[in-house]
Amino acid sequence: MKEFDQFKNQKDESGDKKKNQFTIIKDDSTDGHGGYGVGSISLENMTPVIVDPNEEEAYVDMGALHARSKVEKRIKFITDREVVANGLLYWIVWVTVDYVDGKPAFYGVAGSEIVVDRSIKRGYKLMPEHVNHMDKSLKGHFVVDHMDEKSKHLLGEYLKEFKPDLWENTKQELKDSLGVE
Repeated sequence: MKEFDQFKNQKDESGDKKKNQFTIIKDDSTDGHGGYGVGSISLENMTPVIVDPNEEEAYVDMGALHARSKVEKRIKFITDREVVANGLLYWIVWVTVDYVDGKPAFYGVAGSEIVVDRSIKRGYKLMPEHVNHMDKSLKGHFVVDHMDEKSKHLLGEYLKEFKPDLWENTKQELKDSLGVE
């Protein structure tokens, strides 16, 4: 069974637990054969990044792949935005890492909105939108133009600082969309 870096309980030199890391490109077990698993979607190269414009931060939260991120815990999600009119805006950004021109890069990035009102334990999100954005990210699309400017800038700075070599290899289209060079 494969052991993934982000789930290891390793400690860095200072003795603190390592923070979650981007899933770097894994082997495709369905390459070249027509057996079990062909046609299924692999999320091995996808990493969810939570952008919190309220606290002005962005961070990796692998729990978001299964709707179990820190922001989503203990919240019942509904599709009526009016119920959470006093809620806080967050973005779950689906980031796919893959090769671009033979070099690893941020291949696909798509942001999905969620609004959370902790006082009533309710939140707004559209699951079909999240699934579509995950799919677009996996297919190498950049879907960030609908995000607010502050959130786009936070995301761009986070991606640039997190892995500068991946950022350098990323298409200019994403850099322009996020307003970060």
